[in-house]
Amino acid sequence: MVDYHAANNQASGGGPQTYMEQENDWDRDLLLDPAWEKQQRKTFTAWCNSHLRKAGTQIENIEEDFRDGLKLMLLLEVISGERLPKPERGKMRVHKINNVNKALDFIASKGVKLVSIGAEGDRTNVSHGLLQRETSAKEGLLLWCQRKTAPYKNVNVQNFHISWKDGLAFNALIHRHRPDLIDYDSLRKDDPVTNLNNAFEVAEKHLDIPKMLDAEDIVNTARPDEKAIMTYVSSFYHAFSGAQKAETAANRICKVLAVNQENEQMMEDYEKLASDLLEWIRRTIPWLQNRTQEKTVNDMQAKQEDFRDYRCVHKPPKVQEKCQLEISFNTLQTKLRLSNRPAFMPSEGRMVSNINGAWHTLEGAEKGYEEWILSEIRRLERLEHLAEKFHQKAAIHEAWTDGKEAMLTQKEPDTTTLSEIKALLRKHEAFESDLAAHQDRVEQIAAIAQELNELDYYDSANVNARCQKICDQWNVLGALTQSRKESLKNKEKQLESIDELYLEYAKRAAPFNNWMESAMEDLQDMFIVHNIEEIQGLIAAHEQFKATLTEANEERKAIQAIQANVPKIAQSNNITLTGSNPYTTITSENIDEKWAKVFELVPRRDTALQDELNKQNSNDELRAKFASQANKVGAYIKAKMEEIGRISIEMNGTLEDQLTNLKDYQDSIVSYTPEINTLEGYHQLIQEALVFDNKYTPYTMEHLRVSWEQLLTTIARTINEVENQILTRDAKGISQEQLYEYRTSFNHFDKDHSGALMAEEFKACLISLGYDVENDKQGDAEFGRIMSIVDPNGTGAVTFQAFIDFMSRETTDTDTADQVIASFKILAGDKNFITAEELRRELPPDQAEYCIARMAPYTGPDAVAGALDYMSFSTALYGESDL
Repeated sequence: MVDYHAANNQASGGGPQTYMEQENDWDRDLLLDPAWEKQQRKTFTAWCNSHLRKAGTQIENIEEDFRDGLKLMLLLEVISGERLPKPERGKMRVHKINNVNKALDFIASKGVKLVSIGAEGDRTNVSHGLLQRETSAKEGLLLWCQRKTAPYKNVNVQNFHISWKDGLAFNALIHRHRPDLIDYDSLRKDDPVTNLNNAFEVAEKHLDIPKMLDAEDIVNTARPDEKAIMTYVSSFYHAFSGAQKAETAANRICKVLAVNQENEQMMEDYEKLASDLLEWIRRTIPWLQNRTQEKTVNDMQAKQEDFRDYRCVHKPPKVQEKCQLEISFNTLQTKLRLSNRPAFMPSEGRMVSNINGAWHTLEGAEKGYEEWILSEIRRLERLEHLAEKFHQKAAIHEAWTDGKEAMLTQKEPDTTTLSEIKALLRKHEAFESDLAAHQDRVEQIAAIAQELNELDYYDSANVNARCQKICDQWNVLGALTQSRKESLKNKEKQLESIDELYLEYAKRAAPFNNWMESAMEDLQDMFIVHNIEEIQGLIAAHEQFKATLTEANEERKAIQAIQANVPKIAQSNNITLTGSNPYTTITSENIDEKWAKVFELVPRRDTALQDELNKQNSNDELRAKFASQANKVGAYIKAKMEEIGRISIEMNGTLEDQLTNLKDYQDSIVSYTPEINTLEGYHQLIQEALVFDNKYTPYTMEHLRVSWEQLLTTIARTINEVENQILTRDAKGISQEQLYEYRTSFNHFDKDHSGALMAEEFKACLISLGYDVENDKQGDAEFGRIMSIVDPNGTGAVTFQAFIDFMSRETTDTDTADQVIASFKILAGDKNFITAEELRRELPPDQAEYCIARMAPYTGPDAVAGALDYMSFSTALYGESDL
């Protein structure tokens, strides 16, 4: 119950008023008016019953019902909330007098002066004494009425009598606190009875205020009883006194819930963004890990183009999402710290560290995929070259073997002469020499086929079949050759005639012919090189080959001279030649034709090698262009990374100035993107030219991409740190001078400019700010407490953000769970629980439903149906329990 006596003391600046002192300014004649006394009795009876009904009883007649003192003592206990001495239950007059005296003694003990009142006196005087406890704060109550009715037209409360006659003041009080109960604009000043009855009925029906006055008594009296009006108005004050507390409590809860709702939305946004990014990484990594081999270089180059599109189009937005995710996480954690909430722990597998780990795996897969593509292109190039070489050599060998089996299986007629047999034997020996010379080509064909198998050539089956056929045929030729030789040897004993010149010609012509065929084969051989040194090596080898042509020409002349000597000798010996050289099929014309072919192929080879040299010189120019741009970009990124490190430590001016400068600095870095794109263009040209190494620069495109992304991420993080410092400053009320002092102290002890202080450096910083953490028992304990706050993981280092968070907590206040519980207790009417109806009445709809959905049922012994536990809900908001 509100102590109006204390309120009046404060308003008037004096001590407690006595009943007679308060009545000095009243009209004494009214005290003698019977109507006035009747009205006051009625008011006091209603006032007493408004309290007694709390104890389950009431009175009808003051004199009779208070005579034994029992109900008077009960009334005092209800009003004061205290226990009076045990009443006497006897029926004798002395028992009744003793009970009344106990009540009067209690009233006097509370500072209420009773004049002309005793156990055997007038019970009306007792009523005056009791009413003094409710009406002594006249000025305070009047000021309250004036403040509440000030906005209402036709209402001017100046006293507790005629200002209330038209009933508008009563209606205004109700409308001010419960506008849903009164249609104030419909009331008329010239209809006081209707106005009064409307206010009294609404108060009794909806506000639980008993009707203490009759409208006709007030209207028909020139000056209504002031004490009766005050008593009635005080009931209105009691009914509405909790509204202001409820409003304040509701505002505090709304503020806390708004912060919590905003934080929950940020948590949901983080979870969704993290899930989407991880899902993209999960889908992308299998694609990057796919090692399905293609059959041709063109197919692999299509894959390379897809990968380039992924790097330039699909990945950059994800880099931005990852950066934004880290910024959102840091901002959310800062807001939670500032609002005294527990730190946000993302769902399992969605921590920033999890995302960084998945991102690292993605980049590893990227690197492996790019290396695999380049390796596959090289492999396929090598395979295509080897396959073409294989088929070329196989075709040459198959052309050479064509008809050889038929030749080796040919039977000589019985009429063959000795000279013919010897000729056949020599011819066969020449064939064996030719066969041995072709052994190297067969081994080369087999070696190329083996290499194609080892490199997993897609058409290995056909290559193996053709190689096997050549080897089988070669074995057959070997066997047939041996068989024919044995046959000729058997006949050699019978036939002796051989032309040594023919034989010598055949022996020398066969290897020379084979050399020319090999030379033609080499001059037409395909080649593939990757740098200038390799092509220069081929050119040098070709020059060495050309240097041997003079010696070869001498050999050709010598062979042709042998052939030319045959007709001379025959002529000198009168021998008639009846055919060609029996020992070889190689004629002088064959040798001359092949020699001419060799000379025709040499300049072609010169041209092909020179074209390749030009191509490698062009590739070298591409290397130089890329290296020049890469060295410039690499130096720029390194310089900017060092500048950001200095800026983050040596920040000057206000935080807003720092933020503006950092964003301008970020814009200048972003404006350097065209240089990166130029480098990407050079890189693409190099890849299209199949250039795989670069001796002019230590930088690779992959290294520079990662460094560029790291530079953009670092400046974004630095900007986010300053934004969080602004957020901390604004939320905690830290002045710019304080932040400057903290930054100056921190930088002073950050000797290595690492952005963090070691334990001893941090202790020196605290001492410079006035903290007692020197090397003694008490100082060590205090320093240990502070380190547990700024370095909870025990790393031994303190960042500037942790330092600022600590200083802000040391210098500012935040809401606590106890404050929120106290606010809910006011809304609940001092109960240990609250109902959904009370929440919807006191809070905005969305926040009321937010609480109802999250509050657990209350299970205490005083629980009712639908009771909600606001205590566990409040502690959960601050991380002291689970929500």
